[in-house]
Amino acid sequence: MTSLEEAGNVLLGQLKWVHSLVRRELQACRELAVDVANGASLGDVRAQIEALQTRGPLFQLRVNCLYYCRFVHSHHGHEDAWLFPAVRASAPDLAAVVDKLEADHRRVSDLLDAVESAANQLEGPDDVTVRPLLVGALDELSRHLLEHLAYEEEVLAPVLSTWDYWPF
Repeated sequence: MTSLEEAGNVLLGQLKWVHSLVRRELQACRELAVDVANGASLGDVRAQIEALQTRGPLFQLRVNCLYYCRFVHSHHGHEDAWLFPAVRASAPDLAAVVDKLEADHRRVSDLLDAVESAANQLEGPDDVTVRPLLVGALDELSRHLLEHLAYEEEVLAPVLSTWDYWPF
């Protein structure tokens, strides 16, 4: 294996590592949503969020699940601003693939906004009707985001394996 292939494997590994953090913490949020849907008390929900804050690297940096949404927004923003233009430049034949990835980011962004909106309403006066909204928003986000992450890793692997550094 050449040093260029090794560097490309490292870059792909880094992308997959960030995606693994996103997947793991999304699963934790989904488990919390099930508890919320099943009527967990606000105190229990807060305690679980505090436990999440100390358990995972993403939540060590974020105060609660709303910051998780901001993390994903930021990650996709960096990909849109730096990674995707570099992919377009180094592999022009992937233009349609990058277009799809960017469209996926816009869809995921809308879904993240829905999760944030429901989470912000959770402590409101109509808490019981908001719980299913949060659960549904997290379920829909999970379906789309997990599909997107798998697709992105698959289609970008051949390009990233030829790079010896990140484009940013």
